[in-house]
Amino acid sequence: MQSLRCAGILFDFDGVIVDSTAAVARQYSRWAREHGLDPEAILRTAHGVRTEEVVRHAAPHLDALEETLKIERREAEDPGVSVMPGALELLQAIPHSKWGIVTSGRRDLVRTRIQRLSIPAPGVLVTAEDVTQGKPAPDPYLKGAALLGVAPAHCVVIEDALAGIRAAHAAGMRVISLPSTYDASSLGEADVIVSGLSQIRVNLDGAGPDGDLVLHLGRD
Repeated sequence: MQSLRCAGILFDFDGVIVDSTAAVARQYSRWAREHGLDPEAILRTAHGVRTEEVVRHAAPHLDALEETLKIERREAEDPGVSVMPGALELLQAIPHSKWGIVTSGRRDLVRTRIQRLSIPAPGVLVTAEDVTQGKPAPDPYLKGAALLGVAPAHCVVIEDALAGIRAAHAAGMRVISLPSTYDASSLGEADVIVSGLSQIRVNLDGAGPDGDLVLHLGRD
């Protein structure tokens, strides 16, 4: 079993804390068909990237913000979203001041899902509106670390998509990845791949509430 020490953990949201992959695919496909676009081409690169950037790339002739709000409103209404196995147990095991969420989704979508699924509210939440450049740029994770009050090199990120892995590495952070959205073969740039959140155990290092976290990682 491998162990990592860190001062804070930053979680991606979709595909890590919530299982929304099918819902995202449904709503992007629906939107693509409405505009005569290829759903498969969009989905190949959409996960982990801000919706507005996906729209700008796929349909530059459309109003990106208007279409983003439409897509994410539909995602928020989609009933096919659930909490990832092991997510609640893991979040509850980490002191509130030592974790946050960094997502490419917009704030309203994330808050709707947190409330609907009874997920612990993070003290640090970085969403699409909070940065000029989204993943794979490092900006979202750098902002998350700053809000958490932790040096980037002392943060561990948990991600499910290559764009997020590259964003975290560009920020100088280590990455644990889950093959929840993509196959493990696509996530080789991560520092560690685990089969699910239930494979991660967290405890304090014994130095009191301000001490480091120790992550114990099992792999199936």
